[in-house]
Amino acid sequence: MTARALQLLRGIVTGRRGCGCEACPLAPALQTRTVTLFGSPNVGKSAIFNQLTGSYAVVSNYPGTTVEVTRGRARVGDVLLEVLDSPGAYSLAPFSEEEGVSQQLLLDDPPDLVLHVVEAKHLRRMLPLTLQLVEAEIPLALDVNIVDEAARAGLAVDVAALSRELRLPVVATAAATGLGIEQLRAVLAGPAPVPPGTSVAYPQAIEAAIAQIAALLRARYRISTRSLALLLLLRDAGARERVRAADPGALAEIERIVAEASAHYPQGVALPIAMARQEAADRVAGRVLRKTEKRIRPSLAETLGRLAVHPVAGLPILAGVIYLMYLVVGRLGAGVLVDLLDKRLFGHYVNPAVTAFFQRLLPWPLWSSLFVGDYGVITLGARYALAIVLPLVGAFFVVFAVLEDSGYLPRLALLVDRVFKRLGLSGRAVIPLVLGLGCDTMATLVTRVLETRRERVLATFLLALAIPCSAQLGVILGLLSSHPLGLLIWTGVVLTVFLVSGSLAAHLLPGEASRFYLEIPPLRTPLVRNVARKTYARLKWYAAEVIPLFLLVSVVIWLGELTHVFPLVLAALHPLVHALGLPSAAADSFLFGFIRRDYGAARLFEVLAGGGISGVSLVVATVTITLFVPCLAQFLVMQKERGLRTALAVTSVILPLAFGVGYVLNLILTASQVRI
Repeated sequence: MTARALQLLRGIVTGRRGCGCEACPLAPALQTRTVTLFGSPNVGKSAIFNQLTGSYAVVSNYPGTTVEVTRGRARVGDVLLEVLDSPGAYSLAPFSEEEGVSQQLLLDDPPDLVLHVVEAKHLRRMLPLTLQLVEAEIPLALDVNIVDEAARAGLAVDVAALSRELRLPVVATAAATGLGIEQLRAVLAGPAPVPPGTSVAYPQAIEAAIAQIAALLRARYRISTRSLALLLLLRDAGARERVRAADPGALAEIERIVAEASAHYPQGVALPIAMARQEAADRVAGRVLRKTEKRIRPSLAETLGRLAVHPVAGLPILAGVIYLMYLVVGRLGAGVLVDLLDKRLFGHYVNPAVTAFFQRLLPWPLWSSLFVGDYGVITLGARYALAIVLPLVGAFFVVFAVLEDSGYLPRLALLVDRVFKRLGLSGRAVIPLVLGLGCDTMATLVTRVLETRRERVLATFLLALAIPCSAQLGVILGLLSSHPLGLLIWTGVVLTVFLVSGSLAAHLLPGEASRFYLEIPPLRTPLVRNVARKTYARLKWYAAEVIPLFLLVSVVIWLGELTHVFPLVLAALHPLVHALGLPSAAADSFLFGFIRRDYGAARLFEVLAGGGISGVSLVVATVTITLFVPCLAQFLVMQKERGLRTALAVTSVILPLAFGVGYVLNLILTASQVRI
């Protein structure tokens, strides 16, 4: 008997119709409800999403992960929940493109229910956003998450009292352990709550302006006219465009009212509005927050968490993290796994067998060389992707997942904030820059989380210049793993170029630095399950997105060889690589590196294995290829995100800078007769 038949029989016995699947014709009609998870970054929205839907979305302990909306389904009884995990937002008035997406979800595509997720320990700071959602008069429920960490801090939230204060459903959860998830499911599947319609009392001049603006809004909007009037007072561009489309005749009068109200407050209306909301939130929090009799003694993780952000104590912790990455990626990945897969598996078994097979199958060298030989799809492309880059990327993904799940990354952002300010960035920029160590192309997309265009351009430039992707970094660590002095020189030169170039670019690029705000999650012991899930998800992405590109690049190289285009380009590169003190074989690495960064690094790895590069030349080669122009995919994303002019300007700066730094470094190391 099949599993579905058993489920059907069980349904007959229990009186329930259907076999339990959504598509069963005997099942009762499902009521569909759309639920949007809303809240500040790093409060556990993605963890709640996973608990509800069972789908996997990357759960990161730093803000900015959910750049785009993630969707999933959850069935609770006869209700089918369409769950959307929105980008993190601190306010309904967006300060970044990321928050703009969240605003659009509420104003343009409103769900049946909004679940506002807040962190229990920081309830007082997060309630102002709850009050904004209440003002918007949309169906709303509140999830007070991470209550277990609040208990460790000696805090408890009276959920029943909070529900009475706000007049909306409130559930306490700890998403990491599953606490409260069943109660949350029941709330989401239950009757839709009626918007309470309560509001914050603002200063008299602001209240008068709200009333005047609301009276002019004749069209139907997805949020209350009071909430929309507040957004207009804050000069929100999105709200203004919506009014322009729906009530164009009222816009001029609204702008006059906004200007008149702003005249009462030289510092702007944003401050008194924020202060009024915070005062209301403080009153609510004062009635529902309870201090436990005895605070649990700080754990080792909490102590380390405080030390990790200290300007002095945080540095050795950062050094330890870097050393961990070196051991896992450089020693284990490059030393053990690459040796096992490349030299033994492919070198002794796969390549000889495949070469013999295709030479018998295709006795014409022109066609057999497409699959085997120096640039064959299998002997080069598949070998690079599976035997050299995959173990390095996999090792890096494991370390990266551990850092994410532990909550260390936002502490790193806080630690480097002072340095980043000299680069025209805030500590928040550490998000795309650290993600660049995984994939620079993806990280360029994530620069959307930065507040200003100036920050986004600066971060894009630094990503293209001095942030090696996971495969490139893994290969470089593998190349230098047996040369500690060379690794130290490489780190120092790349870091110096990063800081000096970023500082100069910040001075040349006009604009003001943005504000820096960041939620710091608890430092936790990484869960093996989460680390495994994240690593698996990224390896799955690598297999689906990157491996086919390696094979495609092999075909491009084969065509380049066939048409004699690549030999001409390589001949043009030979004088440049010779000026760096490198052999002609290194020119392949730079040519392949433009097509794919990791491909170029893998080629460099192969040249080293053949004894073509060593000592000073090895350090010069790794520095130059790290600073070399971004790969083709990253260039296309730069063009899409920042425009063609910016992409060309970035590339035109990086190319001479990379070879210039390599040339000077070669002169210095050669003259000093350093033994590496």
